[in-house]
Amino acid sequence: MNGQTREQLRAIHAYQCVRAVPQGIRADYKPRVHGLGASVLRDGLAAALTFLEREKKADEQAPLETNAAKWLLRDLAKSLENAPIPELKKRLATMPLPDAVRELKLEEYMLATRETLRLVVWFRRAVQATFKDSEPTRAQ
Repeated sequence: MNGQTREQLRAIHAYQCVRAVPQGIRADYKPRVHGLGASVLRDGLAAALTFLEREKKADEQAPLETNAAKWLLRDLAKSLENAPIPELKKRLATMPLPDAVRELKLEEYMLATRETLRLVVWFRRAVQATFKDSEPTRAQ
């Protein structure tokens, strides 16, 4: 054991991911992070990821550094690779996160949903602490 709780590891990883978000997409990344938890609770994990996937595909040819949905999906996939869900980890090695989640059995899907909700809390905190209030959001 490394002496850190799972919550501490989630927090560390979320802050690392959020600090790495390029300035040019922070205005789009922020509302996606803030809306993700509610979307997961309202629609389910697969539907919430499908929404991000659709947003990503709208600008499929754009580089990662210019597409907030693509960046968030990548961050979530990296985060969930570290989760104690072996079936998800195995699938993430060969397919994108939305596809991997859609193929999970019910028990793993529920675990992935809980883990994502826990991660989103830390991503939201990291965004609030890292992004300046003066940075405009997409809605402004």
